[in-house]
Amino acid sequence: MNLFRFSLRGALLGTALVFAGCDQPAETRDSSSAPSDLTPSSAPTGTTAQASPSKAGWITSYEQGQQEAKANNKLVLLDFTGSDWCGWCILLDREVFSKPQFKEYASKNLVLVELDFPKTKPMSDEIRRQNLRLAQQYQIQGFPTIIVLNGDGQMVGAFGYMQGGPAVFIAALEKLRKG
Repeated sequence: MNLFRFSLRGALLGTALVFAGCDQPAETRDSSSAPSDLTPSSAPTGTTAQASPSKAGWITSYEQGQQEAKANNKLVLLDFTGSDWCGWCILLDREVFSKPQFKEYASKNLVLVELDFPKTKPMSDEIRRQNLRLAQQYQIQGFPTIIVLNGDGQMVGAFGYMQGGPAVFIAALEKLRKG
C-alpha cells in the first residue's frame, strides 16, 4: 500500500482520488480524545510560541479565519496538512498554493487557514489542540484534505489533491462559491 501511495504521481486520475497519498489508517474515534493517527510522534510538545503557517498569506487561527470570512463575505479554505512530511501536501503547495494565479484568486475570495500536523516543526499546545479538535470535527482521515466553509461556518465542500495546477483547483472553488 505504501509503495502504491508514493508511486501514484504518474497514474493519478484527477479528482477521482479524494484523499491522495498521505492518509493514515482509519480507526474508531472517541470524541473525548485526540485521534492518535493524527498526532505526529516526533512533534515537540509544550512549546509556547504560536506556530507560523508554512505558507505566506495563511493564518493558523480557525476563529480568526471565520471572523474574517464573515466580515468580508469570503469562503474559508481549511488546509489539513502535514507540511513537513506529507509528499502530496508539499506537492499541492508547490503546484497550486504557491502560484501567483492561486494567490490572486485567494486574496479576493478566500481566507486561508492552515491546520498543520507537522512531525518536526514546533507548534504551540493551543494550536495543536485546535487542529486536533477540527480534525475530529471534520473527520479528517488523510492529508491533504481541503475543507471549504462559507462565512457562517457551514461546510460547502471538501476535496484533496487535484492534478492540473491552480486552474483546476480554482475551478473547483468557483463551483463551490457560486453554487
